Amino acid sequence: MLAIRDLSFRYPGADKPALEGVSLDAARGRILGLLGPNGAGKTTLISHLSGLLPVQHGDIAIDGQPLAVIRRNTPARIAVAPQDYAFYPMLTVLENLACFASAGGLGGSRKLQRIAACLAFAQLERFAKTRAERLSGGLKRRLNLAIALLPEPEIILLDEPTVGVDPQSRAFLLDAVKTLARNGAAIIYTSHYMEEIEAIADRVVIIDDGTVLRDGTLDELLGGVIVQVRLGVAGLSDTALNALLDCFGTVAQAGGDSLVTLAAGQTPVALLAAVEAAGGRIRHAEFGRGNLEQLFMTLTRRPLRD
Repeated sequence: MLAIRDLSFRYPGADKPALEGVSLDAARGRILGLLGPNGAGKTTLISHLSGLLPVQHGDIAIDGQPLAVIRRNTPARIAVAPQDYAFYPMLTVLENLACFASAGGLGGSRKLQRIAACLAFAQLERFAKTRAERLSGGLKRRLNLAIALLPEPEIILLDEPTVGVDPQSRAFLLDAVKTLARNGAAIIYTSHYMEEIEAIADRVVIIDDGTVLRDGTLDELLGGVIVQVRLGVAGLSDTALNALLDCFGTVAQAGGDSLVTLAAGQTPVALLAAVEAAGGRIRHAEFGRGNLEQLFMTLTRRPLRD
């Protein structure tokens, strides 16, 4: 549905581009997780899609039509739920929805129907007459989402939608996002919470320094990531155990346990069998493929960004 090809953008006076040759796709009924450290280019990309920045180089198309044409003729096809609260604090929940519905061109019975539907979807009916400034953090996020959904957009841009919310609200919002995708929307979801992306994204794009570092499904991205085994062993001296584990990969210590990063071709099953054959008693063991956070940190390298 959404196709971005070779998108590049440089802010006036900047030493280097904020985006350089970015290409990606977002499909109907799917959730695209967009990851990147601070300054990676995520906000610049979202700003292009929301119409805040012009295309300097490259193409953005929806169903084959240029984004500029879509935004001019049917702007309601794209909606943004920004990281900042995007409502009027002094208005009630219902007044906010009515205000933004009118601003989006909704009127009459259609306006009433969409307000009711968005209240219900975000489970805000009990708070309809509550002033927005008095809502909890989770309820404010739900109001942000409800406002974005008023025009029934086909593409929904969600920028850090769970910042500052409690676990119950986070679970609700993630379920809501998955429901929107099941109902046919194309979702672009940015977050610094890797576990959220792993839980809901059908595809993941990692960007840094304005370029795409990885683009694929979780299985595609993590399939080649190293496997680690953490285990506690009794019955072998430290010297003997380390000598044995060295045959299977790189060994490190982790809180009294041995952490083995398996070499290519080695398996957890073979490692555990070798320990037992040498007379070791395995007290506990855990293993699995690397996760998205490990891949992200490996790719972006620098652990701290301003």
